[in-house]
Amino acid sequence: MPRDPYHSLVSELMAQQTQLDRVVPRFEAFVRRFPDFRALAAASREDVLEAWSGLGYYRRARLLHRLALEVAAGGGELPSSAAELERLPGIGPYTAAAVASMVFGEAVPLMDGNIARVGARVLASADDPRGKEGRAAVLEWVRGLMNGAPPGDVNEALMELGATVCTPNRPDCVRCPLTEGCRARCEGDPTAYPPPRQTRAVVDLRWLVVVVEDPKRRWLLRQVAEGPILRGLWLPPFAEIDSGRPLEQQALGLLPFDVTQSIGISKPIRHSITHRRIEAIPARAVIDHPVRVAKGWSWADPANPRLPTSSLLGKLLGSVSTSSSV
Repeated sequence: MPRDPYHSLVSELMAQQTQLDRVVPRFEAFVRRFPDFRALAAASREDVLEAWSGLGYYRRARLLHRLALEVAAGGGELPSSAAELERLPGIGPYTAAAVASMVFGEAVPLMDGNIARVGARVLASADDPRGKEGRAAVLEWVRGLMNGAPPGDVNEALMELGATVCTPNRPDCVRCPLTEGCRARCEGDPTAYPPPRQTRAVVDLRWLVVVVEDPKRRWLLRQVAEGPILRGLWLPPFAEIDSGRPLEQQALGLLPFDVTQSIGISKPIRHSITHRRIEAIPARAVIDHPVRVAKGWSWADPANPRLPTSSLLGKLLGSVSTSSSV
């Protein structure tokens, strides 16, 4: 059965750097709400970000919305070649190759970690497949396997082989259909390939997050407009902690209005975004009267904000609720 280009592209973008068990329910809800490129293009960016909430890496959602606008303006159909797909916002070589080969049958190889590992072992390549020369060698090998075979099937089979048989630490060479031609196995140590990759340095951050609750149990949220992460999302006001000033004083400085009620400090929570490891310290205040806020701020139900937000909000809600019940 032919694959739907729109569904395939959305699923590929959602699956980037996100666990599959988180992707499946979000994908199903997303395509129900926006069933095709025209529907997605007609939606506001805020609506798209809201539907993406919980998946993280929100730049993907913004680029997908831009892509939908371009595709809808051009007639509503995706181009069928990897080269044309790469010209669209948010589509890199991997996604372009995946959609072009699996949806449109173009003989273009793709490269993920599993295929890189399988190819590096079969070739016993001294070049890292994450580098230019090693990558080119593996891609050429995959392209050769597509001679007479459905390209999408070849790409998927190699990914599955790497995930289930040619695994990083304990490859099951007895079950591998590529055993006879695998040079790494002939050398006696498949795990020597590919060479270890250098990991990105972890950045530790400490944030103060101010949770203000009004009489309707709504939380004060601010649309993040600065910084390299979380831009465009709605969260309680936060900032990196200044170790030289009292936390209560810093919390008051993050609010758009004066709060006379006492501010309580809760236990830190842990949150990670790419290579950033965040310790978020909630500072909480409950006000006894409604307060009007300016553009860029909003009062919202923290359990169902109906605004694009981050999974950090759910962690804060759980932490504050636990603290309140003690």
